[in-house]
Amino acid sequence: MTDSQLPPLVFTSDELDLLGNTADALSAYMGKPVLAELMDAEETGFEWVIFAVPLDIEEDPEDITVVQIGGKGARLLGNKGGMDIEDGDVYDCECLWAIQLSDLDPVRFIKVDQSGEEVAWTDTLAEILPFVVQDEGLLPDDDDDDEQDDADDDNGPDDDAEGADPFAPYRPRTLH
Repeated sequence: MTDSQLPPLVFTSDELDLLGNTADALSAYMGKPVLAELMDAEETGFEWVIFAVPLDIEEDPEDITVVQIGGKGARLLGNKGGMDIEDGDVYDCECLWAIQLSDLDPVRFIKVDQSGEEVAWTDTLAEILPFVVQDEGLLPDDDDDDEQDDADDDNGPDDDAEGADPFAPYRPRTLH
């Protein structure tokens, strides 16, 4: 098989979900929309995704790397920072970074900074993302809580009483 016949490198559906969740987490963390656009492998032979923040109309793009996100048929990941983006809309954005796929063994992912420099290489996508994004809840799921709540309702103090600490079961115990 020649190089021109090799299949393109593409993200798995789980990797795409993780990248979309990362854009959503960044939007929440930064307090402004973070867009993640997936670029097709057709031209380069590998998919890559770019993370960027739309520029404010009053923002001076002088000292930042500006990229255009969107356009006809653009594949945006995640919830688009809450923006309502129509097909064909293009936004000037500040580039945060990009992640490209690689066929260099054992490297699958390469992180590229806003100046185009390769800054990280790994076989595990989560290692080069700024957050550990998981679908698990923040508080432990304890089925015994329902039984305990029922027992408290019958003969104990009301947990919903004013001044009660609803997070007390999740706080670390201390000696004093």
